[in-house]
Amino acid sequence: MLPNSLKSAQGLLLDLNGVFYVGNRPLPGAQAAIAALQNSGLPYRYVTNNTTQSTASMGQSLQAMGLAIAPTEIVTAATAAVMYLKQMDKPKIYPLVAEDAKQDFAEFTWSDTDADVIVVGDIGNDWNYRLMNRAFRLMMKGAQLIALHRGKYWQWEAGLQLDIGAFVAGLEYATDQTAIVAGKPSPFFYQIALEQLGMSAEDVVMIGDDLEADVKGAQDAGMKGIVLTTGKYRSHLAAKMNVTPDGELAAIGAISDWLT
Repeated sequence: MLPNSLKSAQGLLLDLNGVFYVGNRPLPGAQAAIAALQNSGLPYRYVTNNTTQSTASMGQSLQAMGLAIAPTEIVTAATAAVMYLKQMDKPKIYPLVAEDAKQDFAEFTWSDTDADVIVVGDIGNDWNYRLMNRAFRLMMKGAQLIALHRGKYWQWEAGLQLDIGAFVAGLEYATDQTAIVAGKPSPFFYQIALEQLGMSAEDVVMIGDDLEADVKGAQDAGMKGIVLTTGKYRSHLAAKMNVTPDGELAAIGAISDWLT
């Protein structure tokens, strides 16, 4: 049964990983849901904290999985970070992000010795003391920390994986600085997504598998938030969180019949 909050939606924001795919595998009903979205006439955007790829590469990977999602339909944490950096009059940055993801920051001047801002994303197995210490020294010299997000964990085919929030928290603790968060659940991020939709928050519903970043983040921005019980969602972990979603879906394919 579809939640009433979803039935009244005039626009949708939808998470990607854990909702439409996990690892390199589409989830059941994903293709049908995408086709229904495309044919519905309903405004929508895919919103993601995936920081391992550039937006262009992300689109290619989704297409390779059989998910017909164009880069122009995706709002990423990097999208928000770039807009934030532009508001700072394009400072010199140290992009501590995956090599492919650096493409999204090509318009800025880079420096690993004299940066005004450190941009932190997911670099997978490349995390080491040398990189953390480099970021620490830059911050102690006055550089500001922008985290593309501060997620605790994410879902991969092998199960839950530690996310970059642990590294962000470590840098904050060591430098007595609080990071600016560009991606979900930042209000700045959700405002960008709403502007792309051209809609007011009260008319939009967010669907995702993360109670903190997707559901509560959307609710704090004035939207409804529906949790999808696929991906990283775990009922025993959800029970420990002080988040009450506006509805629940067992799989993203459930929206297909509603949209058609």
